[in-house]
Amino acid sequence: MSDALLLKGGRVVDPLNGIDDRCDVLIAAGRIDRVDRGIRPEPGARVVDCDGQVVAPGFIDMHVHLREPGREDKETIETGGQAAAAGGFTAVACMPNTQPVNDDQSVTEFITAQARRSSPVRVYPIGAITKGLKGEELSEIGDLVRLGCVAISDDGMPVSSGFLMRKALEYARMFDIPVVNHAQDLHLSNDGVMNEGFVSTVLGLRGIHAVSEETMVHRDILLAELTCGRLHVPHISTANSVDLVRQAKRRGIRVTCEAAPHHFTLTDEAVRGYDTSTKMNPPLRAAADREAVLAGLADGTIDAVASDHAPHCAEEKDVEYDRAPFGIVGLETSVALGLDRLLASGLLDLTRFVQLYSCNAARILKLPGGSLSPGAPADVTVVCPGLETHVKPSSFRSRSRNTPFGGWTLKGAVTMTIVNGEIVHPAGERAAGEVAGQR
Repeated sequence: MSDALLLKGGRVVDPLNGIDDRCDVLIAAGRIDRVDRGIRPEPGARVVDCDGQVVAPGFIDMHVHLREPGREDKETIETGGQAAAAGGFTAVACMPNTQPVNDDQSVTEFITAQARRSSPVRVYPIGAITKGLKGEELSEIGDLVRLGCVAISDDGMPVSSGFLMRKALEYARMFDIPVVNHAQDLHLSNDGVMNEGFVSTVLGLRGIHAVSEETMVHRDILLAELTCGRLHVPHISTANSVDLVRQAKRRGIRVTCEAAPHHFTLTDEAVRGYDTSTKMNPPLRAAADREAVLAGLADGTIDAVASDHAPHCAEEKDVEYDRAPFGIVGLETSVALGLDRLLASGLLDLTRFVQLYSCNAARILKLPGGSLSPGAPADVTVVCPGLETHVKPSSFRSRSRNTPFGGWTLKGAVTMTIVNGEIVHPAGERAAGEVAGQR
């Protein structure tokens, strides 16, 4: 029996090959066979009608926290992979702040082995910049890269030492991998819990001023210019940070950045109810910052959308705002939020949307995928802009439910996720809840 899969009659959007047309996509032996009109299925091939849907290279989330090893009560590689598949992602890159930290070969080998055993999507580890995330001594970066780490980061903790950050950029340049530094000056943020501004004053909560991010972004850009290293700014959240990256790109500095859906969707006004699902780091910013992030997504300054998926147990979040941990889950809402706020709003066209969710992450991390070229891995995401997603946290595949988007209705839905030619999330199933009828 044939193992071929034919995606029939969808709108195929493949920016790297300049395709935006109604076509068929033939998959065979885990690879893209061809993209063309009127492909006739071979005997025994599975045919999926994609009329009214968008067929794109598999979406990649380059910033997730899978918690395993060490905090399997929050998430595992298996449940995180299932959440990713249901959310439309064919691959994720996982941050190293596990317990123990992914700063040596044993942890990297464990993550990759667990992913092969249990994850329906591809999992690419990101190694720690410094041993134990302590910011004191560089990890054995060469060993981490050799075993499959695609970047280095101490995410959750900044590399405060400028000298050490310079050395990290110089060392990572030898392997042509990006350094992903959490952009925060801890002295300036001073144990704040939300954005510093009018709302924090009204609520009586300690604030994190935008400058705590911007000073670190500025420092790291200067160091990237000095070293010719590759800098990636994660979860960019302020207007000045976006402009600093924009100017750096104009000067030819090797800098890229990502934005999280919560930063282009919400503002610090969402914190007024003291819902700890609105607590994340960097925090929800002012309306002007959100508008700047949206502008950066539209004009190409921001390279990728990444969820910063950060699962926490219910009891950890069910405390006073000051005491709750930072972070929300995002794998199962990221694409739907993008379809609603970026595509349905008219801010982006489909080509730019696919670049943000697929092509650019593959380019930055040098991953297979990001295109539907013949011979490429058959990693495909199918979405329907005309369907609605009802966000229902109780239906999440993730082990955690810490989201501020529960109960939202979004225009746009993931209908299919295909990894290596296998359908890992079939049409009609939704991690974020039910899919309503087409408008």
